[in-house]
Amino acid sequence: MEQRQLGKQGLVVSAIGLGCMGMSEFYGTADEKESVATIHQALDAGVSLLDTADMYGPFKNEELVAKAIRGRRDTVVLATKFGIVRTGDASFRGVNGRPAYVKSACDASLHRLGVDHIDLYYQHRVDPDVPIEETVGAMAELVTAGKVCYLGLSEAGPQTIRRAHAVHPISALQTEYSLWSREPEAQILPALRELGIGLVPYSPLGRGFLTGHFKRYEDLAADDYRRHSPRFQGENFAKNLELVERVKQMAAGKGVTAGQLALAWVLAQGKDIVPIPGTTRRSHLEQNIAAVDLNITPSDLSDIAAVMPPGAASGMRYPEEMMRMVNL
Repeated sequence: MEQRQLGKQGLVVSAIGLGCMGMSEFYGTADEKESVATIHQALDAGVSLLDTADMYGPFKNEELVAKAIRGRRDTVVLATKFGIVRTGDASFRGVNGRPAYVKSACDASLHRLGVDHIDLYYQHRVDPDVPIEETVGAMAELVTAGKVCYLGLSEAGPQTIRRAHAVHPISALQTEYSLWSREPEAQILPALRELGIGLVPYSPLGRGFLTGHFKRYEDLAADDYRRHSPRFQGENFAKNLELVERVKQMAAGKGVTAGQLALAWVLAQGKDIVPIPGTTRRSHLEQNIAAVDLNITPSDLSDIAAVMPPGAASGMRYPEEMMRMVNL
């Protein structure tokens, strides 16, 4: 497996990671046995970066990951997040970046994960009511205490990233980035490269849409989060499906799937980029990993850009109320 470096602090991970969120929530019925088997297969294939968060489940996803990595901790780069507050009944309680909460959340994650340190610890969402300097200051204290090795931010805007990085080096920024979510190219990616921070794109397959698997809105399970996503609704669904069909045609010409071509495109955007496609099935995992070895030529990149230029996707990537929480 190709290795890539995130940031300048020494964090080295596999070129592709595994997003574990959907193994516990959001994308329909979960199958813990298959999820654990998928994590094991990822580790066997050389995937080292596993991504979770305390709010996934809520709390259950960290426990699932803990079960999967038991006895294999030395092969895992473990990433988790704090900041989106949920209760045991799955209610959302807002965003919290207060220093005391940062420390208590870390201790709780360490306990659920069954480890003595977290490799990459992200602030999941920026708290608009707490100066980023205070939040990152508390995160830096976790590094000093040996509880965390590297720091990350998720869905932070360029100015917040700069302010955070001035307090303690940030190794990675996580944000949505894919063929149909190319917003980071305008300001975020240039800022990251100026500062030497890696990019970890989540949903590099457009929440599964770019695989071509979905043909109708009704293909989504009744409890699937994507039913509330603007890009999966009404006319947006139909327009986005047209885009995916073009990608599928290009992929067929190269003898690969649409999802593999979409992932290979993300991987080709720079060696400082490590996508974390999520999957709950071993068969899908195999396809995703194969994208690492797919050769994408400059001509291919131009052709893909012509088919799906920035802003081509119809609809916002989150409902309006959730969009207020990103790029702060």
